[in-house]
Amino acid sequence: MLEKLFKLQEHQTTIKVEIVAGLTTFLTMSYILFANPDIMSAAGMPKEAVFTATAVAAAVGCILMGLWANFPAGLAPGMGLNAFFAFAVVGGMGYTWEQALAAVLISGVIFFLLSAFKIREWILHSIPGCLRHGITVGIGLFLTIIGLKNAGIIADHPATLLTLGDLASPGPLLAGLGLLLIIALDYRKITGSIVISMLAIAIVSSILGITTFSGIVGEPHSMSELFFALDFSRVLEATMISVILAFVFVDLFDTSGTLMATASKAGLTDKDGKFDAMGKAMLADSTATTAGAALGVSSVTTYVESGAGIAAGGKTGLTAVTVGVLFLAAMFFTPLLDFVPAFATAPALIYVGLMMTADMRHINWDDMTSAAPAWICAIMMPFGFSISHGIGLGFVAHTVLQLLTGKTSEIRPAVALVSVLYVLGIATGVL
Repeated sequence: MLEKLFKLQEHQTTIKVEIVAGLTTFLTMSYILFANPDIMSAAGMPKEAVFTATAVAAAVGCILMGLWANFPAGLAPGMGLNAFFAFAVVGGMGYTWEQALAAVLISGVIFFLLSAFKIREWILHSIPGCLRHGITVGIGLFLTIIGLKNAGIIADHPATLLTLGDLASPGPLLAGLGLLLIIALDYRKITGSIVISMLAIAIVSSILGITTFSGIVGEPHSMSELFFALDFSRVLEATMISVILAFVFVDLFDTSGTLMATASKAGLTDKDGKFDAMGKAMLADSTATTAGAALGVSSVTTYVESGAGIAAGGKTGLTAVTVGVLFLAAMFFTPLLDFVPAFATAPALIYVGLMMTADMRHINWDDMTSAAPAWICAIMMPFGFSISHGIGLGFVAHTVLQLLTGKTSEIRPAVALVSVLYVLGIATGVL
């Protein structure tokens, strides 16, 4: 049955190799089980229910990817998109988390349609590389500033807006130690560096009496409070439409880049860098986002950490299905949720942000008409505390600069359209 489903012999792999690869991928991305509830609880969502929903949504996404696309990638609620959901859409724009979930579901449906009708290729080719890299860097900086805030390393200040927190207190000290531990473990190629660091900092905080250990295994919490808790009452507002488009754009770029990178690492691409399962993989990812919103979490996306399992030999969907089964099993580790404090999960946000800002090296700094829009995208996301406004301002800057410098042939229709709509939204006060 497994041979028929996953074509193991054709891919020159075995059941044992695929299961080990799945375990490897799970260990590298399981930190989301603790990071996501911390982030989503900032939107007023029940932390324990989010833990269960995160595990179930990740399992659904992984199993879909494995059975539908036969691709060895793990999926879970995406870092960056969850922070945008909690801190910008709910915390900054004043939407309820139920309304934000409705936006996520609609974005998943749009992403599915774009993939099904192959419009995604047109969009991907329409967005210049500089803007794609700028968006990635911006999300990385957005995650970093949220991680620093959650760790207590930075705090608000009435005169300077931001200042250093109390670096002598246990939270910032342990968060800083956790970040350095992740980097050191990752340098030594130790699988699961982020989750190991989280648990290590949690143990130290327990020894210091900051947190209390109440066991490892327990009954999963109900996610009934989140299940289909969708409010569509404000989805036609201009600001909400911009939020939905931001979810779509970010998920589209993130998923496409991750799938291409992991497929290449698994040796599944042709000489042009394409692979047969790309369409099915994108459909699986978009379906997982829609299902995740119904379950009560932000956009589910393909994880770049899947590369760890691929490096361990994973080549088929059996790897992804293994990851999904492990996420289902993780629902029973709920007691650990209260054991891992926010300053233990904050280093994960900062480290993921660090990895994303590495995309800065792909920006052409010798051409300011290309670099400046990317830079505007990148800085306006954390400073404006909005991914959607960062994208909009970057697109406008790119369009205007091409006009002013006579490079009208380089203006892409999709970028121009978003720019015009964004300017109209700002001018009319709806954004």
